[in-house]
Amino acid sequence: MTKAQLYTIVALGVYAVIMALIGCFSYGKSKTLDGFLIGGRNIGPWLTAFSYGTTYFSAVVFVGYAGQHGWNIGIGAIWIGIGNAVLGCLLSWLLFANRTRKMTKKLEAKTMPEYFEKRYASKGMKTAAAVIIFVFLVPYSAAVYKGLGSLFSAVFPGVETWVWMLIIACLTAVYLVAGGYVATAYTDLVQGVIMVAGVICLIVAVLGHGNVGGLSGLIENLRNFKSLPGDPNPTTGAQLTNIFGGSSFKFLCFNIMLTSFGTWGLPQMIGKFYAIKDTAAIKRGTVISTAFCAIIGCGAYLIGSASRLILGGQLPEGGIDSVIPSVLMEVLGGGTLGIILLAVIMILLLSASMSTLEAVVLTSASAVAVDLIPAVRKKETKPETQMLLTRILCLVFVACSFIFATQNIPIIVSLMSFSWGVVSGCFIGPYIWGLFSKKITKIGAYAGMLSGLLTVGGATLVISLNSGFSAAAARSPEMGVAAMAVSMIVVPLVSLVTKNKDTARVDEIFACYQET
Repeated sequence: MTKAQLYTIVALGVYAVIMALIGCFSYGKSKTLDGFLIGGRNIGPWLTAFSYGTTYFSAVVFVGYAGQHGWNIGIGAIWIGIGNAVLGCLLSWLLFANRTRKMTKKLEAKTMPEYFEKRYASKGMKTAAAVIIFVFLVPYSAAVYKGLGSLFSAVFPGVETWVWMLIIACLTAVYLVAGGYVATAYTDLVQGVIMVAGVICLIVAVLGHGNVGGLSGLIENLRNFKSLPGDPNPTTGAQLTNIFGGSSFKFLCFNIMLTSFGTWGLPQMIGKFYAIKDTAAIKRGTVISTAFCAIIGCGAYLIGSASRLILGGQLPEGGIDSVIPSVLMEVLGGGTLGIILLAVIMILLLSASMSTLEAVVLTSASAVAVDLIPAVRKKETKPETQMLLTRILCLVFVACSFIFATQNIPIIVSLMSFSWGVVSGCFIGPYIWGLFSKKITKIGAYAGMLSGLLTVGGATLVISLNSGFSAAAARSPEMGVAAMAVSMIVVPLVSLVTKNKDTARVDEIFACYQET
């Protein structure tokens, strides 16, 4: 066993004990359904801000997005991190946090499907939303497993990837099932601190590498970069240093929009606003969360943009997904300090993934236990039963996503490509317009949800018939952005030509904005 492996195992052990203790500590605060799902709507700014940020960024961002876009686009990829911080975080908090908190409290809604049901007086919309969440978010969590599993395999080449994915699944299940949302909030704070410290250390290590030569050296060396003969992803120095992404400008814009505006309709992100305790906490949380996202997002893509220099222009054997793991081993693999930092970075990426997993699993489990099953049974379920069922389903979904990730089931892998865009495209219009306008009708909200789904489905069918499914999967960012735009347009247009039959009920709901 190498020093890197030993230190990483020790760090993992300490981390696992801390997570388990937090789960035990939080159990007493999660004995009611309201406490289990949204922390009794009494979560402070630091916990909420870090919970939002850590749910936003998983190992997929580092291993997949930052590695791929940093390698192919260069410096311009940092705009994705900036867009995530400003559009996906700051603007989301400013526009939606307070309104979401007040309206969901008024409606006594604990989940996104429950919000749709009570805002639009539609049990059918609740059921549809729950099904969409179940179908597309569980595969998304499988992608998180795969990204993190491949990273740990780079440090422990003799250990199968599924072993690491199983460890991740068990850790997540322990504290999530025990402590619910309260446990995730506290663990997200711990994970967030680790992520910030780890990213700062990694930036210093990357910029200090001999092939990079600091921030100024990064620009200069990238400008003089020349691809090696036979490079499967050849590029030029001009491309890598173009601040606007050069030939990848259009691709860059779509990815900024998808990963930034996409958070506006994702239930695992919006759910953070249900739980925050008051307006003062929202103001502080806005600043904290934006700063966190700026550090993590910009830091990840900065590291990715230096990858060609650190690896000498040679794409690793594992392809694009192996870029960041190879960078880590190169800049942190030597010396005791470097090995210690490598262990910290591994925990950073574990933290990033687990925080995303816990949010997705809790969202999926509650969608089925609280929203789908009562709708199918057509009778009320006791809160105690719903809470027990939610805990059980958390275990089930953790297990399902683990199985999907290890088996490479074709349909699951396909759904991963579309999950973010489909879910946000279906929900963004009905959710946002429902917060701001009394004139939005149930039919308008239904139309927005359906149009988002059909936009992705229709485009996928057309492209697949003409160019094959792989071509459609490659266009998933454009489809996701189109679905969100269509949903936002269709909801108010259809509402203009339909009538709201229960204006008194809607007026009463919107009175929540005048309440203290």
